[in-house]
Amino acid sequence: MAKEDRGFASMDPAKQHEIASKGGRIAHQKGRAHEWTSEEAREAGRKGGLASHRSRQEQVVGQRTESEATSEPVGDVMSVGSAGE
Repeated sequence: MAKEDRGFASMDPAKQHEIASKGGRIAHQKGRAHEWTSEEAREAGRKGGLASHRSRQEQVVGQRTESEATSEPVGDVMSVGSAGE
């Protein structure tokens, strides 16, 4: 049996939905399912937005520091033309 032929992910999507729905219904019946308050949902959405944009923000900051480092003068400008004195 190949690895792809095993488990939940290899099932027909309709079968997956049926099994997952049963699990959700049972969890609610037993009182074990988490029901989000509007405040919890708001906080989770905020955290998700921050996490999904974190790498983009880090890239922008990294580009700024690289461009600042390359824009600094390499040596003393006056010493370059002073050879003829």
